[in-house]
Amino acid sequence: MMFFDFFLDPLYRAPFVGSMLMCLSAAIMGALMFVKRRSLLGETLSHATYPGVVISALIGSLFLDPNSLSSIFIVLGGAFIFAYLGLQVIEKLRNRFHVHFDAALCLVLSVSLGLGVVFASRIQFTHPLWYQQSQVFIYGQAATMTDVHIYIYGALSLLTIAFILYRFREIELAFFDGIFGKSLGLNLHRIFRGVFFLLILSIIVGIRSVGVVLMAGMLIAPAAAARSFTDRLSHLLVLSGIFGLISGFGGNYLSVKLSQQGLTYPTGPMILLFAASLTILSLIFAPHKGVVSRLLRISRFRRRCQSENILKTLWKGGKETPLSHAEVLKWNPMNSLRFKKVLFSLKREGWIDSVSKGKVLLTSDGIKRAERLVRLHRLWELYLVSCLKVDEERVHHSAEEIEHILTPSLEARLSELLNHPKEDPHQKPIPQGEI
Repeated sequence: MMFFDFFLDPLYRAPFVGSMLMCLSAAIMGALMFVKRRSLLGETLSHATYPGVVISALIGSLFLDPNSLSSIFIVLGGAFIFAYLGLQVIEKLRNRFHVHFDAALCLVLSVSLGLGVVFASRIQFTHPLWYQQSQVFIYGQAATMTDVHIYIYGALSLLTIAFILYRFREIELAFFDGIFGKSLGLNLHRIFRGVFFLLILSIIVGIRSVGVVLMAGMLIAPAAAARSFTDRLSHLLVLSGIFGLISGFGGNYLSVKLSQQGLTYPTGPMILLFAASLTILSLIFAPHKGVVSRLLRISRFRRRCQSENILKTLWKGGKETPLSHAEVLKWNPMNSLRFKKVLFSLKREGWIDSVSKGKVLLTSDGIKRAERLVRLHRLWELYLVSCLKVDEERVHHSAEEIEHILTPSLEARLSELLNHPKEDPHQKPIPQGEI
């Protein structure tokens, strides 16, 4: 089957397109909750919809057929009402009864789930067909979606994107600098009300695809993946939406391909697992914030520190006096393989040279580099002693750490602040060199 067949084939079109649109709107709203540090609010509100689903199914059983289109809107309407009530209860618990936000979330989530289970156990025997209809919203059933769901999710996605584009600057101020926003006359309450309305809307239509239990994952996973790539809200929203679309397609694709191999995996959980996999890969391989890039930066910085410490050792041993490997290792302990790599790097940079077997000497460029390191070290020691009143005996370790990261501009400011000193606190000369 070709790629575009998944969007054109009547059997696959609705699950694929509907899930992607659902994931798009959920990911965008989840990103807003992520930056507001309210990610678990989606988990609570999704569970708060459960009693609404069951109670509305019970009411619908009085005058509707469980397989009619109207029954879906009745169920979603009940879910919306209970999600909104759950949000209001959380706000009341926080503002009027001063309950901590986390405690309020746990209380609403547990009570909602308990009520839903109680009512579900009742209609399980009295209205079994409606019970089956309500269970669809617990774990989701994306594979049975129809073209109607495409229109519903498409309208929701357009509404979400339109609201974000129209109110983006106001949302930015409300989420990051509310005080300044108020000073400009911004109605923060109206902005948050609009955001929470779209959040609830995203949840109640999303539970048809991935269910009450898994909906929180679709609010959090794409945003967490996108956060590894950017610090800007606009980029975060775009990337989160892209990851949501990819998750919606990937989960459906894996479900279809595995079913062709005789393995049956539900679409909703596969969508969430695919989103979680994207998050894990992002956390590991993101260019700047990923684990791999951080380990590489740490390794490069450690290697640079070791190289610079060896230059200092050679300078202190005498600018024109070669030192043996053993003498250098005495002050810079490391394994032999690492030592050989560092020496090779220093030779390649032109900072040291081998004068005889087992002995190395600083080049003219190496002397300048080492003098600057010693200068930074002693400037920082003098700053700590004279400006911060740190004991002279305790400044050496701090200077050993900071000397590797001081920039030329900070060096110039330090020198000017200390009135271009000639000696450090231990009366050792501070190399002047080139600043």
